[in-house]
Amino acid sequence: MIQVAALYRFTPFPDPEALRAPLLAACEAHGIKGTLLLAREGINGTIAGSDNALASVLGHIRKLPGCADLDVKYSNAPEMPFHRMKVRVKREIVTMGEPDIDPTLSAGHYVDPHDWNALIADPDTIVIDTRNDYEVAVGTFAGAVDPQTPSFRDFPAWFREHRDELLDGKKKVAMFCTGGIRCEKSTSFLRAEGIDEVYHLKGGILKYLEHVPETESLWQGECFVFDERVTVRHGLEQGTFQLCRACRRPLDAAALAHPDYEDGVSCPACIDERTPEQRAGYAERQRQEALAKARGELHVGAVRKALP
Repeated sequence: MIQVAALYRFTPFPDPEALRAPLLAACEAHGIKGTLLLAREGINGTIAGSDNALASVLGHIRKLPGCADLDVKYSNAPEMPFHRMKVRVKREIVTMGEPDIDPTLSAGHYVDPHDWNALIADPDTIVIDTRNDYEVAVGTFAGAVDPQTPSFRDFPAWFREHRDELLDGKKKVAMFCTGGIRCEKSTSFLRAEGIDEVYHLKGGILKYLEHVPETESLWQGECFVFDERVTVRHGLEQGTFQLCRACRRPLDAAALAHPDYEDGVSCPACIDERTPEQRAGYAERQRQEALAKARGELHVGAVRKALP
């Protein structure tokens, strides 16, 4: 089994570019693959490899400023879920587009996974899923509000537009996301908007699915993850969805059986979003990938950028 480590830390990095090359070298030296993002506000990413290799790289990360007590969420995969190693410097480690938000100063109240059910069952609580629409479609908590936003950058505008109806008769706001990072910013954003009773699921959905027994769970469906596993279920076991290689959306059995689905080329969700020329390019990429696989090689060009 391959071990997968999801991590993030909000901490000031005055010069993130100076951290990039040594971090990439450490990952490559130990055969680690995945993606790590660096910004002036901290680090975020998911990486995978052997237990010992991950321990070495995480040791390197914990020596970065403010990362000594880095929290890491572990899971397993039957095979390497990434094709390469990328370390990138970004403006934000999770893009919200609100430059004045600082989670290190004003994040919401953490809620342990074992206490989450009681909070979201409270009639005084409004529960909001902060993830993107294609993630929510795979699974969410019972009764959660779906913002139906294609990108996390759209969340602030959505909340401001619907604030009054969302908070009508509610005293508490509980928010959740995959691993916790988006909630660090979304709860900080709500507090900046003048809302004090804001809570978020510590460790995100991944920590909940890891620690809360399925018999006690309020989670419905599977959880989308940004790697080749596509989705995970309770116990962080690999899920049942596959990935559209054209748009990177998760596909269930019905989508895979749809006439608009063509492996590596299109799916019902993106058939009208791509031109015939684009689909022809995808078909050629798929052909080249099949040829590389027949030769026992990895066709790296088949790996496409995920949705924002």
